[in-house]
Amino acid sequence: MPTIARFSTLTKLNPVIMEMDFTRLESVGYVFVPRQVANSIPFSSDKLSVILAQLSIDPESPKAQLMKDTLKYCNFPAGEGEVKTCATSLEAMIDFSIQRLGKNIQAVSTEPEKYAKLQNFTILPDVKRIGDYKAVSCHQMDYAYAVFYLLTPTMNTSSWNPEHLAFKVLNVKPGGEPVCHFFPQHHVLWTAQPHLAMPASDFY
Repeated sequence: MPTIARFSTLTKLNPVIMEMDFTRLESVGYVFVPRQVANSIPFSSDKLSVILAQLSIDPESPKAQLMKDTLKYCNFPAGEGEVKTCATSLEAMIDFSIQRLGKNIQAVSTEPEKYAKLQNFTILPDVKRIGDYKAVSCHQMDYAYAVFYLLTPTMNTSSWNPEHLAFKVLNVKPGGEPVCHFFPQHHVLWTAQPHLAMPASDFY
């Protein structure tokens, strides 16, 4: 599961002081490979042994286990109202975002300060969903190269796994109050609203 555990609900955002840790990672994260290269490598759980051999990765290594988990996660069916995919190249990420949002898009991402640490953030009053807000959430996964879990957010959580971390953190149930979360570093949010400028967060 991607590291996206900074969950909240809409009612808890109006207003509140939240303690969050946006730690700055010194590494750049995983690096994309060109689409041509990505397309030449299988990407499915039943081809894991082939993938590991092609990338010269020890099947018993921790990295192999992380890749196995990512492939499994990418194969989960989309929930009600969601459209999802896993992008194995930057071109695939952009193509999916344009398909869902149109050509007039921009990407935003959380960029923590150099010495960021656990601290209080003040959420101002009257937090509202802005207009006909559409977005594509891109969550970086653990793999041999850059792979992002892409989905179009939805406010309906009724089809989510009851064991989803968000329900445990917030003490809510599937189909209840909409869940939102703040993005850590190296995760990306594409939006169809170029005038929108805010910290990377999404609602679904």
